Amino acid sequence: MNNRISGLAMLMATSALVGLDRLAMAARSLRKSERGDVPGWVMITLMTAVLVAALLAVAGPRLGDLFNQAIDRVSGLG
Repeated sequence: MNNRISGLAMLMATSALVGLDRLAMAARSLRKSERGDVPGWVMITLMTAVLVAALLAVAGPRLGDLFNQAIDRVSGLG
């Protein structure tokens, strides 16, 4: 009878360790599936938009002139 109890205790301990291992694996997979820092991405997007707007404000007329010259040359008007 003592052998059966120690065997049962060993089985219960093994089952508990397997359960803990599965729980740890689930926790690791949850950490890996994080999508990142949303406010950081919003900040990067806004900064990029501000840079593009600033460049267009400064160089917009000149870029428009270059574009018109290129179209005129391609179409044979220039």
